[in-house]
Amino acid sequence: MLFCAGQGQPNATRTLGIVQDTGIIRAEIGKNVTLHCFCQNDVTHISWYQQSLGGELCLISTRMKQITVAEMSPAFQKRFHVLAHARECSNHLTITDLQASDSATYFCAVLEFNGIEFGPGAFLHVRASLSDTQPVVHQPVVEQLRPGDSLNLSCTVDAESQCASEQSLYWIKQGAAGAAELTFPSAEQCTTEKPHKRNCTFNLEIHSASASDAGMYYCALASCGEIVFGNGTRVEIIGRW
Repeated sequence: MLFCAGQGQPNATRTLGIVQDTGIIRAEIGKNVTLHCFCQNDVTHISWYQQSLGGELCLISTRMKQITVAEMSPAFQKRFHVLAHARECSNHLTITDLQASDSATYFCAVLEFNGIEFGPGAFLHVRASLSDTQPVVHQPVVEQLRPGDSLNLSCTVDAESQCASEQSLYWIKQGAAGAAELTFPSAEQCTTEKPHKRNCTFNLEIHSASASDAGMYYCALASCGEIVFGNGTRVEIIGRW
């Protein structure tokens, strides 16, 4: 049985008491990766959660702070392992033999007496080997805005595959603090050039830009069980209010 909550970002308190890997972490299929997490405050339990693009928040593991052996959810028992030290309050997650389906956001969380608190999360992108039919994602290198301006950030995808019509596209923003934030496109326009080949443009609108909108915006295409990233667009806020 897999315990998963509803869709959307964790709505519990974000805390400075958790120090975990953040941003976008890239790894190759078949390799191993370790995601690090340390807790600073007095906690009772420490957990890891996984959330795939557009999917539910699923519990991977949980353990009491004083116990170094974590209880793993059945779906994660084979390739997911937790290395823990009670004294330094570390709770590192290792994933072996990476699969494309492991691409997701991973949250370290702690249970305190007043509720559960989540770290900022890290997005793990498991990259497959390149092929001639792999989708190509195009996006501008840089966009500059003045405070208060608006921007329609665009991303174009050329996809040729049997499941081109089943693709989903997301925007992932990596801000100055390093955390990866998932956002969604506001519009989609597609044309079909021939069977199984589509050209789509996705847009993300930024209204009344402020300093918090600065960062790298990555276009991420989920198609045929894999995720393909664009090279990213750096949004810069220039000038003063």
